[in-house]
Amino acid sequence: MFFKSQEGKSKILSLYNQKLNELNIEYSEKLIQNQFGATNVIITGDTKNPPLVLIHGTGGCAPQILDSFPNLSSKYCVYAVDVLAQPTKSAENRLDMKSLDYGKWLVEVIQKLDLTAVTLVGFSFGGFISLKTLEFDETLIKKAYLIAPVYIVNGNPFTGLFKMFIPLKKFTKTNKSKYLKKVMNVLFSEADDFAFQFMGTTFQNCNMDFSPLPVISKNSAKEINTPITIFASEKDILFPGKKMVKRAERVFPTLSETVLLEGSKHVPNAKNFKKIEDLIIDKN
Repeated sequence: MFFKSQEGKSKILSLYNQKLNELNIEYSEKLIQNQFGATNVIITGDTKNPPLVLIHGTGGCAPQILDSFPNLSSKYCVYAVDVLAQPTKSAENRLDMKSLDYGKWLVEVIQKLDLTAVTLVGFSFGGFISLKTLEFDETLIKKAYLIAPVYIVNGNPFTGLFKMFIPLKKFTKTNKSKYLKKVMNVLFSEADDFAFQFMGTTFQNCNMDFSPLPVISKNSAKEINTPITIFASEKDILFPGKKMVKRAERVFPTLSETVLLEGSKHVPNAKNFKKIEDLIIDKN
């Protein structure tokens, strides 16, 4: 199971609902039943607007990614998906990253929401899910925006081990905030109090998956026909920005644009999230 205990799950979902309430938006929630596990979706914006499916990263949740993009619902109807086996309201089923299951899952969710011509926006692991979706069946997707996505390049594993994973292990064993601060400093360009609290609670109460991350093959990338825009973070030690831009330009034939977020760590700051949001809105 993803959650270590019911008590831990309750703590996380309490924080989830806190963030959702703090957004102060009009929304509805829909639980989509599918073959991979019940999937919670937060819907905000006018349903007459073009659909945008928004997917958060590892250790995150739909309210957090909505908080990073507060204005997308002015031009789109936003469907923020709670990823499976994450600190969310969706099922705890972890899918096989080497297969197309994450793509099959999202396509089924999109079909059950009755959406077409979808703008897909994925951050980090959400970018991985977006690319798996395009690999599996891109017919319902109009275009894709990937932010510091998993699945294009990986960073130096030794750098990740010493700068992030060892401090993370020490935090889970001791619960000392100094180790959490080290992890957050590697991941976030700027982290607010909620991010510290949510990530700390998640690391302590969830069985996180830190198995090796796959990288899309050149042949699979060349089969994708959907226009893709990539935002790469220059100072991202997990998925280095310049390395990502270089490979993306080499393997994706329908790459519309690459944007290198200068000085950005894996999770961009508010200024860069606004820059990303403005570009997505302008290209509506």
